[in-house]
Formats: sequence, C-alpha cells, structure tokens
Amino acid sequence: MTLRHAVLGLLATAPGSGYDLLKRFETAMSSVWTATQSQLYGELGKLESADLIEVSAEGPRGRKEYAITDAGRSELRKWLLEERPPAARRNEMLLRVYFLGEVTPEEARGFLRRHGAFAEGLVDELAAIDASVDWDDSDPSLYGRLVLEWGKRYAAMERDWAEWAAETIRAARG
Repeated sequence: MTLRHAVLGLLATAPGSGYDLLKRFETAMSSVWTATQSQLYGELGKLESADLIEVSAEGPRGRKEYAITDAGRSELRKWLLEERPPAARRNEMLLRVYFLGEVTPEEARGFLRRHGAFAEGLVDELAAIDASVDWDDSDPSLYGRLVLEWGKRYAAMERDWAEWAAETIRAARG
C-alpha cells in the first residue's frame, strides 16, 4: 500500500505522467522509496480504477498525465494523519551480521567493509542529488530536503557503524 500513497503524494504536489513520476522517484524520493516502471504503471491503473486519480491530459503516443482526485487527497490525508506506520522489523543486512560467526573473522570483516563502502557510495550519491536540486520555498523542496537529509545521515551512520563493527571483530577475533 505504500507505493499507492507515494504516488498519491507525488500527484498531490503536481500532476504528471508515469515518466514524470519515475523521474520524481529517482530524484526527490531516492533515499526513501523506489519504484520500477512496471510497479508504477500498475499502481497508476489501480489508483485510476479506485477513482483516487484521473487522467487530466493526454498527449502523443498515448502519453497520459494524471492528477489526484478529491477522494485521492482524502486517502492521502488519512494515511498521513490517522494511520500509525508499521514498525520496520526486517533488515536483511543485520540478519546476515547476526550469523557472521559462521564465516571466518576476515570474511566477516570483508562483508562489513563492503557494506561500509556501499553506504559511503550512497552518501556521495545523495550529496550529488542535494547539490543538483534547485531548492526553493515550496513544500516539496522543504519536505524533500528533510527526507534527503535523513537519507544522508542514515547512510553516514551505516558507514560509520560498519567501520566500527569490522574493528570490533578484529579486536575480538584477530
């Protein structure tokens, strides 16, 4: 259901085609949510069938631009204000860390170093996105920047934790 709400939120900001929405996912929401083309277009069909969005314009080659409906705005508001988000209880990377005792200490440290390098790459990627966006006083800029900053800090924390964890294994196991 979260993809549904992400699409409604993007369309509440401004109407857009499936292509436009994919681009917004890649820039504004890359640190918190992703969607493939097939997932997005499938969700657009479901939202339209549920009367939460409507086709607001049609262009060449079957291009459709979608806009949120009043029912869609009500659904988005309900999701934002009335429903408690479920707590994330799954983290595959930490599950793997829990079982690193099954490999050699060097292999465990290698796993953690690779994770730290991945997180460092994400830090760089998000910093590049931040530098490329022309931030302004609009709501999408304000709240998008808050989300992007969370992503940057979270990725930096993962990088720092991975370095600490690898050193902790080295100190404990050699």
